[in-house]
Amino acid sequence: MKPTRVAAVAPVRSMPSWTVEGTFYARRGYWQPFSKHCEADSGERAREWALSEIGGCHGVKRHQIRISRVAESGSG
Repeated sequence: MKPTRVAAVAPVRSMPSWTVEGTFYARRGYWQPFSKHCEADSGERAREWALSEIGGCHGVKRHQIRISRVAESGSG
């Protein structure tokens, strides 16, 4: 019987959860509020993720997105 090899497993490191809140200019001509939650290693990365997410899903440019708050909402 051959000995079995066991792969080394890296410890799981969870990233902090962030809440990004703000408004974006909707196609109907008003500012639509939003709140997005994500896991990121910093508030700046969470902010960039939210800009990308809102821009991609709703087809708005970054200058049409106003972020009012980025806060850590606990550990993942």
